Amino acid sequence: MDKPDSHYVVPQNRSIREWPETERPREKLIKVGAEALSDGELLAIILRIGNHGQSAEDLGRELLARWGGLPGLDRVHIEELLSFPGLGIAKAAQLKAAIEIGKRVRIQESLPQSFNSYSEVVAYFGPRFEGKRYECFLALLLDGQNQLLAERMITEGIPTQATIYVRRIMEEALRASASSFVVVHNHPSGNPQPSSADDETTKNLKIASEVLNLVFLDHVILGTGSYYSYAEHKRI
Repeated sequence: MDKPDSHYVVPQNRSIREWPETERPREKLIKVGAEALSDGELLAIILRIGNHGQSAEDLGRELLARWGGLPGLDRVHIEELLSFPGLGIAKAAQLKAAIEIGKRVRIQESLPQSFNSYSEVVAYFGPRFEGKRYECFLALLLDGQNQLLAERMITEGIPTQATIYVRRIMEEALRASASSFVVVHNHPSGNPQPSSADDETTKNLKIASEVLNLVFLDHVILGTGSYYSYAEHKRI
């Protein structure tokens, strides 16, 4: 949500160059810091120029209103952004890149040295799945101390057969010489409750891991602001 604007009212149809210097987003950021800027002002710095007589900040505010703030801009597909008047490929790409940078900062800050609980898995993967409109299925491959050896994207986009998940995860675990693993996927619907297909996949992963002497630690499903852990519910 935008922070309250200052008392200064920017006249309509004036470019940012015509604003008082203290009210220009870029100069304001340098003087008082990025955290003091509203969402619209931050977007104005990224967009740089407006469209058809409106300032970059006006354009930024329109985008925020259209898609429900920064989380909405994260979720919206690039093709939808390109359909918005005043947004070309360059501006749309800049917006998506800036949002992704912010998400990656959060991911790197939350990266634990080891994965010993479902809460650590959720903290690590939660930011990465924000805004995903399609299903992703990943595996964390760990050593005997639950240290991360490798992270593998098993499938992304259209769900495939559960048997393919199992085979690929086992192959990747053996290739990485892993001792244990955790699998994570998201439900784009926002509801993390497992489906019958999720239950079947989990069951098959458990059987396969025992055959190969691997430890299957957890299957975590991420929803919108919530999650489901098979280990937490004692179903592994």
